[in-house]
Amino acid sequence: MAKINRRFIDKHWLVFIARGILAAMFGCYALFSGANDVSNIVAVISVLLLLMGIVDAVGALYSSTKKHGWFNAVLDAGVDVAAALCLLFFAKDDLTSSLVILAVYTIASGVIDIFHSFLSTVDPTDRFIRGLAGACGCLIGLVILNAGGFEITTFIRFFGAYMLLVGVTSLIYGVHNREQNIEDKQARSQARKKSNNTRKKKK
Repeated sequence: MAKINRRFIDKHWLVFIARGILAAMFGCYALFSGANDVSNIVAVISVLLLLMGIVDAVGALYSSTKKHGWFNAVLDAGVDVAAALCLLFFAKDDLTSSLVILAVYTIASGVIDIFHSFLSTVDPTDRFIRGLAGACGCLIGLVILNAGGFEITTFIRFFGAYMLLVGVTSLIYGVHNREQNIEDKQARSQARKKSNNTRKKKK
């Protein structure tokens, strides 16, 4: 049976799939579209982060009904929405402000992934996936923070590469999380049957 820390259990697997699709779509757009307009790309990133925040907010509502994992979803939603609003209202056409906001967002997301790679599960696959995404987020965030001399297209591709990584790892994690949930339900069902059989024998 997959070993899951139910106190910090991750969001519903569909949340990871939805986040993965959004992030992967933007990653492909940033890497292969040749976009080089700051205002347009900042607007696209803001919409992306708002959508990801909405997905996590829905995940938080779902988790709250299960009484576990809601804090993880709220934290992710808060970071996404805060970054989107900062880009919309404070960065505008300022490349430097956009770089700082996205660098802080990327590093914060990386730290959260590393944090949850240790708390959410003891499954080695899950730990590796989230730990890898977290480490890459911190590294790319630091690169973006020091990207003052980069061309706009280079900055866009750096962030796009990170979002593509987030997309791929989220999709993998979502599929694996689904498999874990199925195994967990089967194991608990078997445990209940075994317990019921034991009680019947005692009677």
